[in-house]
Amino acid sequence: MSDFNIHYVARLARIALTPEEERTLGAQLDPILGYIAKLKEVDVAGVEPTAHAFPLVNVMRPDVVEPSLTQEEVLRNAPAHAGGLFIVPKIVD
Repeated sequence: MSDFNIHYVARLARIALTPEEERTLGAQLDPILGYIAKLKEVDVAGVEPTAHAFPLVNVMRPDVVEPSLTQEEVLRNAPAHAGGLFIVPKIVD
């Protein structure tokens, strides 16, 4: 494909290519871009859009409120706490 600019794409990707790499990548990408151009010619007017090739079912359980630990029970296991909150060591200077 003559309109493909490998220098432009390399600059966007912020990679430096040697002349040999440019020739190699250009030769590899040219058939790929040609195939994509071929795909654009396919008539998809009657095809429904899909997110997945196969229908998916959500396998997660329903979100149901269940009893849990009280705040006091949770804080009892904390190495340090104050005012009902966990105290954690500072990790950023």
